[in-house]
Amino acid sequence: MSRTTWSSSTVPAPRQDEEQKLRELGYQPVLARRMGAFGNFAISFSVISILSGCMTLYGFGMNTGGPAVMLWGWAGVGLFVLCVGLALAEVTSAYPTSGALYYMADRLGGRRWGWYTGWLNLLGLLGAIAGIDYGAALFTGAFLNLRFGFEPTPEKTFLIFLCILLVHALLNLFNVRLVSLLNSISVWWHLAGVAVIVGALAIVPDHHQSPSFVFGEFFDGTGWDNPLYVTAIGLLLAQYTFSGYDASAHLSEETSNASVTAARGIVRAIWASWIAGFVLLAGLTFAIQDYAGTLGTDTGVPPAQIMIDAVGESGATALLLIVIVAQLFCGNAETAAASRMVFAFSRDNALPGSALWRKVSSRTQVPVPAVWLSVGLAAAIALPSLYSATAYTAVTAINVIGITPAYAIPIFLRLRAGDRFRPGPWNLGRWSRPIGWVAVVWVAFVTVLFCLPQASPVTVSSMNYAAIALAVVLVLATVWWFVARRSYSTPQAYGSDREQAEVAEGIV
Repeated sequence: MSRTTWSSSTVPAPRQDEEQKLRELGYQPVLARRMGAFGNFAISFSVISILSGCMTLYGFGMNTGGPAVMLWGWAGVGLFVLCVGLALAEVTSAYPTSGALYYMADRLGGRRWGWYTGWLNLLGLLGAIAGIDYGAALFTGAFLNLRFGFEPTPEKTFLIFLCILLVHALLNLFNVRLVSLLNSISVWWHLAGVAVIVGALAIVPDHHQSPSFVFGEFFDGTGWDNPLYVTAIGLLLAQYTFSGYDASAHLSEETSNASVTAARGIVRAIWASWIAGFVLLAGLTFAIQDYAGTLGTDTGVPPAQIMIDAVGESGATALLLIVIVAQLFCGNAETAAASRMVFAFSRDNALPGSALWRKVSSRTQVPVPAVWLSVGLAAAIALPSLYSATAYTAVTAINVIGITPAYAIPIFLRLRAGDRFRPGPWNLGRWSRPIGWVAVVWVAFVTVLFCLPQASPVTVSSMNYAAIALAVVLVLATVWWFVARRSYSTPQAYGSDREQAEVAEGIV
C-alpha cells in the first residue's frame, strides 16, 4: 500500500497526462480542461454553500431540536462527512471522470452497481439544484418583503425560483472558464459574507443569548415526543448543507492535474465549510432576540427576522443581499455539476434520449442540452412546493437520500476490492479501510433517517415525500435497465479510431 498522501504537508504527487489518463479509462476527451486547482475546490465549496444550506434550513433546525442540535449536530455531522469526503477523494483520484460516482461503482462492482449509483447520484444532484434555487427564491421573497412590502406567496416564490433556474441555465451555456471564475469569486464572497454577518450580529445588538442557551437549549416543535428521534431528524440541517462536494469529481475532465486536484478539492471544501459554518450558526443563534417571534416571522425566513431584530430593517436588507448572492453562486455551481453528470450518464447511454443529452457545443465545449435538462427536471422536483408547506424540507431530504448513498457505494466497493483496487496519486494509505468503513456506516444511518417522517401527525401535507421520490427513481431505474441494458456500458480503453469517432459524434 502506498504511503498516505492526503496530508497537506506531504510532497505533491507528480503530474500525469490527464488526457491520456482519460483515454486509459475509456473516454475520448471532448470537454475543455480549463479549470485549475482553486477553481475545482471552489466549485465544491460553492455547492456546499454554508450561506445557502445553513440559512435556508435554519428555521427547520430551530423547530427540530433547537440550538443544541444545530450546533452540536453541525460539529458531529461535519466530522463524519469529512470521513466520507476523504474516502471518496481517494477513489476520485483513481477515476477522475465526469461520470464520477457511477463510473467508480461500475469499475469496482460491475454494470448494475454503476447503473443504480448513477440514478441515485442524478436524483441527488437534481434535488440539490431544486433545493438551492428554491431556498434562494425564499430569501429573495423575504428581501422584497422588507424592501417593497412584497407578499411571498407560494405562487410568487415559485415564479422567482423559475427565474433563478433560467439565469443559472444561461450562465452555464458559456465555457467552463466563466463557471470557474464565478466559483472563485464565490469562495471569497462566502468567507467575507460570514465575517460581515457574524460581525454585525455580534457588535450591533445590545442583547445576546448566553452560551448555555446556544449550546444547550433544546426545542421540539415537531409534534414528536421522543427527544432522540427529534435530535436525529434535526441533523438534516447539517447533512443537507454538507452535500454536493462530488462536484469536484464531476468537473475533473475540465480540471488540470485532476487526479490530485479533484481529490484535494473535495476534502478542502468540506473542512473549510465545517469551520466557517459553525461560526455562522453560532453567530446567528447568539443574536436571537425572540425565539417564538423568529419562528413565526412574517418574512417566512427566520434568519431574516434575526437580522431585523438585531440590526434593523436597513441592516437586515443588506445582510440578506449577501446571503442571496451566495445562494445564487451555489445554485450556479450545482447546475454545472448536475449537467456534467447528465452528460456523462448519457455518454454511456443510460438516460432516455441519451443521443441528445450528450451533445457538446463545438464553440464552448459545454454540454448544452444537459444544462437545459438539469434545470427542467429541478423545476419539476420543486412543483409540490406550490401545494405543501413542508415540501421544501422534503426536497432537501431528496437531495440527501439520493446523493449520500451514491457517495457510499464506490467507497464500499473499493473496500470490498481490497488490494485489487489500484489507488491514484492521492490516497489514504493505511487509513483507507478504517476511514472508509466509518463513511459507509454513517451513510447507511442517514439514508434511513431522512426517509422518516419529520413532523407529527403525519398527514398528506406534512409527510416526507423524499422516500416516495427515492422509490420512484429506483423503480424507473429498474424498468429502464431492462430497456437500455444492452446499450448502456462504460467503455474500456479505446481500441480503434472508429470507437473514438462514435463518442466524438456527440460534438455539434
